[in-house]
Amino acid sequence: MFKFFKDLKNKAHTPVFSGLEILKYIGPGLLVTVGFIDPGNWASNIAAGANFGYTLLWMVTLATIMLIILQHNVAHLGIATGLCLSEAANKHLPGYISRPIIGSAMLASVSTSLAEILGGALALNMLFKLPVKIGAVLVTALIVFLLLSNTYRKLEKWIIGFVSIIGISFIYELVIADVSWNEAVIGWIKPQIPTNAIVIVMSVLGAVVMPHNLFLHSEVIQSRQWNLQNETVIKKQLKYEFTDTFISMLIGWAINSAMIIMAAATFYQQKIPVTELGQAQEMLSPILGPAAGLIFAIALLMSGIASTITSGMAGGSIFAGFFGEPLDLKDNHSRLGVYISLFAALALIFFISDPFKGLIYSQMILSIQLPFTIFLQIYLTSSKKVMGKYANSTWTKFVLLSIGIVVSYLNIRLLMSFL
Repeated sequence: MFKFFKDLKNKAHTPVFSGLEILKYIGPGLLVTVGFIDPGNWASNIAAGANFGYTLLWMVTLATIMLIILQHNVAHLGIATGLCLSEAANKHLPGYISRPIIGSAMLASVSTSLAEILGGALALNMLFKLPVKIGAVLVTALIVFLLLSNTYRKLEKWIIGFVSIIGISFIYELVIADVSWNEAVIGWIKPQIPTNAIVIVMSVLGAVVMPHNLFLHSEVIQSRQWNLQNETVIKKQLKYEFTDTFISMLIGWAINSAMIIMAAATFYQQKIPVTELGQAQEMLSPILGPAAGLIFAIALLMSGIASTITSGMAGGSIFAGFFGEPLDLKDNHSRLGVYISLFAALALIFFISDPFKGLIYSQMILSIQLPFTIFLQIYLTSSKKVMGKYANSTWTKFVLLSIGIVVSYLNIRLLMSFL
């Protein structure tokens, strides 16, 4: 009798992979997607389009391909081991190595939250003329409420809603703008770096591949509580995870591309240089009409809220990993990680006199930490001790190491350009 109920329980957690069943797997990837359509991306993409037209669209394509490979790989870690990146580092590496890396990742989470909260505060300033610091307090309070009063699945639905609003907003902007689609297609597939464009090229890449997203994806991919003792289920979970990751990253690619195209079709065409998000919003109205500026600000607000939710979750996951625990927003360790990520970022905002420079400095901190996270991931997912038979193949290791070297080099160049 006991065996009957045990088998029944296992079957209840074994998905039936048919037809629209795949829709049950769409969600974790979208949480990661909002991390690279955050306010920092807006600044980089609008600068790229306003200064260089359609020519840097290829960088979004290349960065997204790299991101798909990295996120797909780190999701495998979560599925195959049941551990997030922070937990796996704590379990499989000596403390003198794991703790500094996890600590630096926590600092990166704070830096990310700073940019996300700042972006939401700037949007509130555009919409209601609220001072940036007051707006930052309101955004932080809203995020804490959403994180601590909702289950993961509810948060996932909120994120899907926010991403949908951002996507619809940019579709509207593109419809009313005079876009040269021939130039856009060429820009997507033809690599070229115009004079004085290297800093923006690197900032576009650095804003797409972010350390907190790698920690977060390995955590939230485990939200589908299937019976992972069943090898067939694990294989199918790995297969369907890629679909979720690919579709979600493709949405992110489309939204990032839309930002550059919108800026190219308006500011570049009018020969208007743009250096701040508020300036971009103010200039859209006379070019495309009052509704365009309003929709821009609303989409930025949605981006700031959504990305702050994910950076807070990442902070909780990373901090819980210090104690060998998974993310659980009802657990004190996870909650403390959320508080550190959000409130430390909020405190720093009160010392920032120039919000635009604050966004730049936050990206610099991410650039410093990113190589540590990428190579930590490669080490863990390549280890048979950690992954068993799901460890990276020789070819996969080569691809991942190549990406790690390229991303690290370009992010270090980005850092050096601001020093």
